[in-house]
Amino acid sequence: MTLSRGWFFLPRVPEPEAMESGEEAEAYSSAAAQTHLDRLDNTFVDHVLSLGVRSGQALDVGTGPGQIPIKLALKLPQLHIVGIDLSEAMLAKARNGAATAGLDSQVRFETGDARRLPFPDQQFDLVMCNSLLHHASDPLATLNELARVMHRQGALLLRDLKRPSAVVFPFHVAWYGRHYRGVMKRLFTDSVTAAYTRAELKDLLVRSGIARGRVFNRGQSHIGIERPALAPSEGAQSDT
Repeated sequence: MTLSRGWFFLPRVPEPEAMESGEEAEAYSSAAAQTHLDRLDNTFVDHVLSLGVRSGQALDVGTGPGQIPIKLALKLPQLHIVGIDLSEAMLAKARNGAATAGLDSQVRFETGDARRLPFPDQQFDLVMCNSLLHHASDPLATLNELARVMHRQGALLLRDLKRPSAVVFPFHVAWYGRHYRGVMKRLFTDSVTAAYTRAELKDLLVRSGIARGRVFNRGQSHIGIERPALAPSEGAQSDT
């Protein structure tokens, strides 16, 4: 077992919680990276749509440049979305994007910490979290906060990168990071190193307050936790 971990196990190296550097924010939303990220965001939005929420209130934790709330709002005009992030550089891009799309009345962006969400219990019908968990200094506290602000019948989608074995790592980063250059390639490599394995994510889910969640794979590059919405009658049964 020791030999196996020595040869195959890639230790997790956490990343900073906020992307405050203007250079990093620009790299993240550069034209070269954006085409690929746009496709990934589309698959995230499609996954959200499969979870059964069509209206009400949604929260996007670690919203970054706000593309996911904007894309979702355009598809679901009855859904009001709040996006939070620690990075003011990212929030500035998100607010500008919402204004450009004419979504100011449907989508808003605020400074917020995933470990201490500034919202009451059970406020949201849908909670989303894309590529944030590998930044979290206390991932269990983050998961428990997502659970706290979500309705009992509400839906959850958390998705993040997957950390491969040490042997696979250089090939994994070369292939899945092939769309990135320069600063963005470095950020991607650091993010993969900071990500969780499927087993680690399962352990976090079991220890968290998230009920009805399950761990899923998206190809070889991403893993996450999903929870579909319940109908009101199902929610009543789950409380008994």
